[in-house]
Amino acid sequence: MKYQMCNSPLQVAEFFAGMGLVRAALEPSDFEVVFANDISPVKQAIYLSNFGEGDFHLGDIREVTGDQVPEVDLITASFPCTDLSLAGARAGLSGPESGMFWEFARVLDEMGHRRPAAVLLENVLGFATSHGGRDLEKAILELNTLGYSCDLFLGDAKWFVPQSRPRLFIVGLTNPPESQNWLPTKFRPEWIGRYRFGHSDCRWHSYPLSAPTTEPRKLRALIERLPTTDRRWWNAEQVKKFTASLSSVQMERVERMIRGQELQWRTAYRRTRQGSAVWEVRSDEIAGCLRTARGGSSKQAVVEAGGENLRIRWLTPREYARLQGADDVILDAVTPNQALFGLGDAVCVPVVQWIANAYLKPALKLAPTKTKAYA
Repeated sequence: MKYQMCNSPLQVAEFFAGMGLVRAALEPSDFEVVFANDISPVKQAIYLSNFGEGDFHLGDIREVTGDQVPEVDLITASFPCTDLSLAGARAGLSGPESGMFWEFARVLDEMGHRRPAAVLLENVLGFATSHGGRDLEKAILELNTLGYSCDLFLGDAKWFVPQSRPRLFIVGLTNPPESQNWLPTKFRPEWIGRYRFGHSDCRWHSYPLSAPTTEPRKLRALIERLPTTDRRWWNAEQVKKFTASLSSVQMERVERMIRGQELQWRTAYRRTRQGSAVWEVRSDEIAGCLRTARGGSSKQAVVEAGGENLRIRWLTPREYARLQGADDVILDAVTPNQALFGLGDAVCVPVVQWIANAYLKPALKLAPTKTKAYA
């Protein structure tokens, strides 16, 4: 079989496209998104502000058919994590939201011989443990049925930006490498190898992926320097309630920051402990995982302290964007809370760029000449 390098941009269709951060990651890496689908008008508004009209198709994936999707090289799907997350009821792939995976698989099936050479799926780590690992196995077997050998690995935002956001990635290839090297690495920890060899009924491959070497950005570099008079800083009563909820360990952490000569920044989450809402301040300069901000408990605050001063406020949408590696994303079309909603659901841009450059592009650029998309 002859192979040929392809120099034109690789064509992409993305499902559960959200506000478009997958596209923001892929297009600088020699990919071109030609079809995008999501059900959220809010996310559509952000997407169109950044990429213009023409490629985004607003609507329920259950109403999309395979013949509506153009012939592409890659299809991506960051399908809902709600039923897979450890924080949810864990209905898994039988749940009403995470179960949309099956609709994605249906669209792939309906594409028939036009199915792309690669698919990229992204979700929370809870996908691997949902129903004792059976949900992930079902998804892999479904992709196998559709002609894809599957690879499994992790990506974490903290490798690039100061946000702890571990995610599970599946890459399906119709023309996979023969490699079966599942030795533990930064992105394929030991448990992934155990999972793979515990599910030998699935068709697997492991791409020789290189770990990212980029030095992660610091939290202090991403924080907006708001003047002390800015109304977004909490008032004295709000700060008092915040500190009153802290445990002794947490309070000592904040007091050390206050006593410091230089300003320091930490992020904080509101959690429920023994039936009471309390605040917890991180000990490191890494933000917790950004979440979909439907309620106050999902939002993250920033603590700024030093020189005997303490100030607290919510993280701004621009800070959320920077923590997702999307510094320049345009958010003007939506409200601040809507921007937080879109960003909490999104992917971390440099993580997907790493996958695009170290995995997808080299795997797809060398392809059989008999395949129309690569001729």
